[in-house]
Amino acid sequence: MIKDNQKNFSRLHVLIDAVVIAVSYLCAWTIRFVGPFSASAVRSRSFEQYMFLLVFMIPLYLILYHAFTLYTPLHMQGRRLVLSNVVKANTLGLLIVITALYVVREGNLSRTTFVIFYIINICLEWGVRMLIFKILRDMRRKGRYQKQMILVGYSRAAEEYIDRIQQNPQWGYVIRGILDDNVPAGTVYNGVKVIGRIANLMVILPANRLDEIAITLGLSEYYRLEEIVALCEKSGVHTKFIPDYNKIIPTKPYTEDILGLPVINIRYVPLSNTFNALVKRIMDIFGSIAAIIISSPLMLLICLLIKISSPGPLIYKQERVGLHNKTFWMYKFRSMEIQPEDQEKKAWTVKNDPRVTPIGRFMRHTSIDELPQLFNILKGDMSLVGPRPERPFFVEKFREEIPRYMVKHQVRPGLTGWAQVNGYRGDTSIRKRIDCDLYYIENWTIGFDIKILFLTFFKGFINKNAY
Repeated sequence: MIKDNQKNFSRLHVLIDAVVIAVSYLCAWTIRFVGPFSASAVRSRSFEQYMFLLVFMIPLYLILYHAFTLYTPLHMQGRRLVLSNVVKANTLGLLIVITALYVVREGNLSRTTFVIFYIINICLEWGVRMLIFKILRDMRRKGRYQKQMILVGYSRAAEEYIDRIQQNPQWGYVIRGILDDNVPAGTVYNGVKVIGRIANLMVILPANRLDEIAITLGLSEYYRLEEIVALCEKSGVHTKFIPDYNKIIPTKPYTEDILGLPVINIRYVPLSNTFNALVKRIMDIFGSIAAIIISSPLMLLICLLIKISSPGPLIYKQERVGLHNKTFWMYKFRSMEIQPEDQEKKAWTVKNDPRVTPIGRFMRHTSIDELPQLFNILKGDMSLVGPRPERPFFVEKFREEIPRYMVKHQVRPGLTGWAQVNGYRGDTSIRKRIDCDLYYIENWTIGFDIKILFLTFFKGFINKNAY
């Protein structure tokens, strides 16, 4: 059976990892004490004493690999996710080993050896996993090591699942057919046929050696879910549920356990957590203060140039919609001639806009006009990173035209954001901009913020779509 093969393969994978850890450690010792770093090495412990540590290191790393889901079937994870988990597991392993050596006051073991081991082990573990992935993919494409399954219920979810299975033969799934009560037998979708009614499960399950069943009922059939799950579980066949509401609930829904009652949040917003929000706010305060100090000479020069080039105020404030749909005054250096407020509220700038001053065109192109928003960040109206805020007129317009547009107001707006570093600024697609904003909102981490700030310095300031 494929399930037994999977168990055996997982055991083999653990054994391979143990060998890789040992080989990496031996290579690290050799490089440090025999290879290019040996000239500066002080060998205060014998080779046997170094190798004895593997008795503790191998179980530690295998436990960490299990904790970081590195024994989940490779075809169910992306390559980047596997690499990320390999790095995380090895980083935590290195910290635990170094800390343990410090606690037991073992200062005579070379820390350089462990750093070399860390680098080698990441490379080898990643390489071995990619080699295994390639071998399995080739085997599955040749029809070997495949999982036989049927779908219960014909729906949009069933069609999308079939599409993905057929687009990825390396996953090793073969769909034998679909059971449904509302679609006639013989109906075919992309080569997969409706082979009978759901009641046929009673006959199919004992007679067939299926590896998996996927429940793909339409929304109107969910009242039968408990009955079908009970049938499948009696057979002992692995069963999974593919919901028909993926347009409503995100790919990674946030679930809660309320005294045994499962609750699915429609959208997971990490910044709704008080601790996360506090960490981000502290980062905003210190970051904005540092940026104000560093950019103050430039801001003073811009003030002088604005005053010389055209009459009017130095700072221009505009009403924008921020956190929880509350409006605030966003500051900018004035880049346009003074115009009536009712006209300004409802119009974007266009190419070769006559209202833009010469110095204003340069400021808008380089985003220097946004620098006063550092004071908005200090006040708490904005954040260093987040969705860009929009004027109330356009918010009311887009909320009716673009699905999920208002979700962006569940976090503070930002000086820069994921949409901006991906090129969606100025006169670009609002829908793609919102897609980027939603991705940021659902996947926020401090590391993600730092990444966006880093990218902003390289490709976020120059705005070719700013007029």
